[in-house]
Amino acid sequence: MSNSSFLLSGATLPDGSTADIAIADGFVVGVGDGLDSVDAIVIDAAGLQALPGLVDLHTHLREPGYEDSETVLTGTRAAAAGGFTTVFAMANTSPVADTAGLVEQELALGEASGYATVQPIGAVTTGLAGERLAELGAMASSRARVRLFSDDGFCVSDPLLMRRALEYVKAFDGAIAQHAQEPRLTVGAQMNEGEVSTRLGLAGWPAVAEEAIIARDVLLTEHVGSRLHVCHVSTAGSVEIIRWAKARGIAVTAEVTPHHLLLTDDLAESYDARFKVNPPLRSAEDVAAVREGLADGTIDIVATDHAPHPDQHKDCAWPEAANGMVGLESALSVVHSAMVETGLLDWADVARVLSSAPARIGRLDGVGAPITVGSRADVVLYDTTASRTFDVDDLAGKSANSPYVGRQLPGRVVATFHRGVPTVLDGALRPHDEVLAGQRAVVGRG
Repeated sequence: MSNSSFLLSGATLPDGSTADIAIADGFVVGVGDGLDSVDAIVIDAAGLQALPGLVDLHTHLREPGYEDSETVLTGTRAAAAGGFTTVFAMANTSPVADTAGLVEQELALGEASGYATVQPIGAVTTGLAGERLAELGAMASSRARVRLFSDDGFCVSDPLLMRRALEYVKAFDGAIAQHAQEPRLTVGAQMNEGEVSTRLGLAGWPAVAEEAIIARDVLLTEHVGSRLHVCHVSTAGSVEIIRWAKARGIAVTAEVTPHHLLLTDDLAESYDARFKVNPPLRSAEDVAAVREGLADGTIDIVATDHAPHPDQHKDCAWPEAANGMVGLESALSVVHSAMVETGLLDWADVARVLSSAPARIGRLDGVGAPITVGSRADVVLYDTTASRTFDVDDLAGKSANSPYVGRQLPGRVVATFHRGVPTVLDGALRPHDEVLAGQRAVVGRG
């Protein structure tokens, strides 16, 4: 092994067994007991949970156009800190990622960061305006090889346009990722419609606004024979509609965010805009339903919807505040709290919902695979026994609008390897020049 090789000694694999994991030249080259450590950098992983590098299907990196909130570099640093080695970048940049040239620009920015693989998501409609289809075929055949298209956070509300989009992407096994929100039912909405919104006098965002679009879209998907992905499912009714659609054999997949697994709408009583998000935080009954949906496979994955905003867009009155939360650095701990500590998922399930299934939905080959010989060395080591009060110092991105600051969360990312290069060691991000040098060396040897 070269001196850039690593041996992760005594790690716990997702199936509960322990093994050494040998990494060299960007790949896993050995998994077993007593592996040769000659010329390798040995990392004591005893007692640490090893997982395939996490894959986020729903990340807002903001660049180009909104660099005061986030850049591709700062966003991928946040990803690495949270154990993510691949992020799918949403198209709502400025200019919008609605052409082949723009998604290739996003791809190049990701390659220059080194901290994580950045896979662009293309816009469904030109300029996210909901009027005509964007260059779907050109984006699919570009170097970025886009397979997932979304106007998030705008719903493709025109049913004819949605049908045409589903028909178009079927030719190259693409999927439409829908932000399910009937706009006429949510004009001026500020939070979940319910008892809390009534008491606070804030305009409500009714569950039916989400559920009506999902119901329409699964039927359109069945009619066309295409693929639909439902973004950030948040209501019990949505889970039931997706469960029905899957039982019927419709090709629909769905995601839930960490915050919809843990937080409830009563947090709006603080008027702290860190808790303002779209779709809004829902009731405790909705949280229980989405947890159960994730546990039984109705919901396929967890995706962060990482949405950074500068302080001035959050440190203001609730009605004027922007929607969104950062979530890359905290996602694994939140899933640990909401799903593993409650017995709803085990660590093999976590590897599925946070690694393999997102990569499969996005049709990204070689990513999210189990930790086996020959797999790409995207690996995270996670201390399941740790506990911490989440703090702004835990945030590695450019914005601090996390709903978890001050909250006790379990676990800690100890190390992250992206293509065999450590981006996090001993819980600390590695310097950018070291990460880039390592990635260049891997590419050179490949």
